[in-house]
Amino acid sequence: MRKEALRADLLMLLTAMIWGSAFVAQRLGMDSIGPFLYSGLRFALAALILLPLLPILQRRSADAPVPPVNRQLLLGGGLMGLALALGINLQQVGLLFTSVTNSGFITGLYVIIVPLLGLLIGHKTGLGIWLGACLAVVGMFLLSVGEGFQVASGDWLQLAGACVWGVHVLLVGFFAGRHDPLRLAAVQFVTCALISLLLAVLFEEIRLDAIIAAGPAILYGGLFGVAIGFTLQVVAQKHAIASHAAIILSLEAVFAAIAGALLLGESLELRGYFGCALMFGGMLLAQLWPRQLPPLPALTETAAGADAADPADRSRAAL
Repeated sequence: MRKEALRADLLMLLTAMIWGSAFVAQRLGMDSIGPFLYSGLRFALAALILLPLLPILQRRSADAPVPPVNRQLLLGGGLMGLALALGINLQQVGLLFTSVTNSGFITGLYVIIVPLLGLLIGHKTGLGIWLGACLAVVGMFLLSVGEGFQVASGDWLQLAGACVWGVHVLLVGFFAGRHDPLRLAAVQFVTCALISLLLAVLFEEIRLDAIIAAGPAILYGGLFGVAIGFTLQVVAQKHAIASHAAIILSLEAVFAAIAGALLLGESLELRGYFGCALMFGGMLLAQLWPRQLPPLPALTETAAGADAADPADRSRAAL
């Protein structure tokens, strides 16, 4: 496995862990303030954290001078931020009417939505991705849906959000390979914060004492869930296939269920643990299923010898 691909997979797995645990903070934050205000404040906090760090992070990570901010980068980050604002607020409002476990399961349905949307724009999806996605969805079902499951209003909102998350994963996969991922992350944070705060001003009551009471949830959601989690997503997807990324990122449902059980007392039965195992199996299947490599162009005898001597260089050049 190529070094960049392995690094991207590990970063996305860490992102899924962070996002899953952040569901608890999202739920607790709304004990004091409304969903739009919570989203706006935590994304504003993430932007304030990331923006001053951009020059330092780019000096350490960039192999070449970073080009100046241009219209294409702002457009890409803005579109990502618009999708992010719609998806996160559908998820946030839905959490008022459903459990953390159900929210994690339904949100994770974007694991199927991503390859379906990818087909519409000409992406090719291998059999391993499809089998892994199906296995992951079955696992999420066993994890999150108990006896007598009914579709509540919050579940419908989460389903609508899952469709938006599928679009967001594709947008990140498209723009992260064309622009600086850290700048993209900053632009999408600012965009999401402005949209969410505008919705809060229009539809919610804003009180300072309520914001202070929700402070710990805002800090956790802003620092870990957004500043670290969504930034890692953008950085990782620079070297990942969108449908493959969706498989790994959907594991947030597993970590949401575990966090809900440990911190909120939501039950996790034996079938839930079996669902977790199926989801991890789906991730491994999508990752390890043999892929048909494109035929190599005809090489001269000298070039072929050099290619055989250093396959790692050929892998890096293909990125």
